[in-house]
Amino acid sequence: MISVVLLGAGNIATHLFKGFDKTGEVSVIQWYNRSLLAIKPYINLVDITDDLNNLKDADIYILAVSDDVISEVSSKVPFVDKLVVHTSGSVSVYDLDMKHKRGVLYPLQSFSKAAEIDFGDVPICIETIDKKSYPLLKKIAASLGSPTKRINSDQRRVLHLAAVFVNNFTNQLYRIGHEITESEGAEFDLLKPLILETAKKVQEMSPFKAQTGPAKRNDKKTIKKHLKQLENEQHKAIYELLTESIKRTHGRKKL
Repeated sequence: MISVVLLGAGNIATHLFKGFDKTGEVSVIQWYNRSLLAIKPYINLVDITDDLNNLKDADIYILAVSDDVISEVSSKVPFVDKLVVHTSGSVSVYDLDMKHKRGVLYPLQSFSKAAEIDFGDVPICIETIDKKSYPLLKKIAASLGSPTKRINSDQRRVLHLAAVFVNNFTNQLYRIGHEITESEGAEFDLLKPLILETAKKVQEMSPFKAQTGPAKRNDKKTIKKHLKQLENEQHKAIYELLTESIKRTHGRKKL
């Protein structure tokens, strides 16, 4: 049984705890957070603490904390030569305190506490400095049922940046679409099959080939009509920016 101490109480930490709790190979022996309130609901399932000096001895310490405090928290883990990993997409493995064996366990997915996650659909990107630590991280990722990929910090940063575009920015566009439909009493739910079809297409073809719409066709009348409909200046600016981006992309031959 691999022993784990989990640090942090955000979305990733919560889902990791629930995921590990279902496995027979990983035991979360302690959960740390600077505020016990966030992890108090789990007090009957795991030992909880708000004191880094009271951390238990474990095989792996997983820092599922905000990017800004990864370096600081790793320096306060009161052990030497232990495997300490973070779960960030944008922080270097070298930001962890060098007194530890250092690694990254980056689940490439969007996590919300209220939404159930099937780790079988969550690729976990692994990075280690020493080769001996890699099999251990791969084993705990596999215990969740996740596919794994060994990548370096530069590749992970690029994936995280791309993830912001395909997930965070896309979700903001959903929100704008929801606001636009609600303003005229139309049903946003009618757009949900279109959202699913768009996501399905990129599983089967490149985003370049999947592109449709007035900007690709350079349908000037429709574009002008849409801009006239938009009363929110910010929405209008986003529409113009994305329209111009699509027109430029499809104005030249490209695979």
